[in-house]
Amino acid sequence: MKKFNKNSTAATLVVSLVLVASPMLALAASPATVNLGASGSFAILSKTGISTTGVTSITGDIGVSPIAASAITGFALTLPVASAFSISALVTGKVYASDYANPTPANLTTAVLDMQTAYTDAAGRAPTVTELGAGNIGGLTLAPGVYKWGTGVTIPTDVFLSGGSQDVWIFQIAQNLNISSGAKIVLMGGAQAANIFWQ
Repeated sequence: MKKFNKNSTAATLVVSLVLVASPMLALAASPATVNLGASGSFAILSKTGISTTGVTSITGDIGVSPIAASAITGFALTLPVASAFSISALVTGKVYASDYANPTPANLTTAVLDMQTAYTDAAGRAPTVTELGAGNIGGLTLAPGVYKWGTGVTIPTDVFLSGGSQDVWIFQIAQNLNISSGAKIVLMGGAQAANIFWQ
């Protein structure tokens, strides 16, 4: 028969509270998703340009507007005659620019307007966590929420996002986002890349 003294009972109570309270943190309400509209069909969409100088592999479409295809550098684009898109060995999808054939200019205008609306929405969300790790979030496991920094954010090692398939993460970063070579954003528990927004 095991005997409990005052200290072991208190320790058991603390352990029990931690085990009971911890899942409650995961049950906190996830923020609503950010509606990307037509911009959601792009892996990268930019108003200022897209550039690569190293080994790059982009899964999905990329586009620039209102600027021309000349703002897409390092991709060795191939444009079929009078085409609405170009191709690149570095991009599995298509490459679009506002100076390509119709209907590309109108489609890009809609996508950029939707991107701006989504950006404003994400920027206006109330943060659930501020200044986490003083901007260094390497090695951390993050629950769904709105994270805000008045500085830049550094990811020197892997970051883990743990949540379900409907959970949302919004990262509001005032300055640069620097991710070290080899560092990854690791999704756990069914978390989906489509529900992660960097603003």
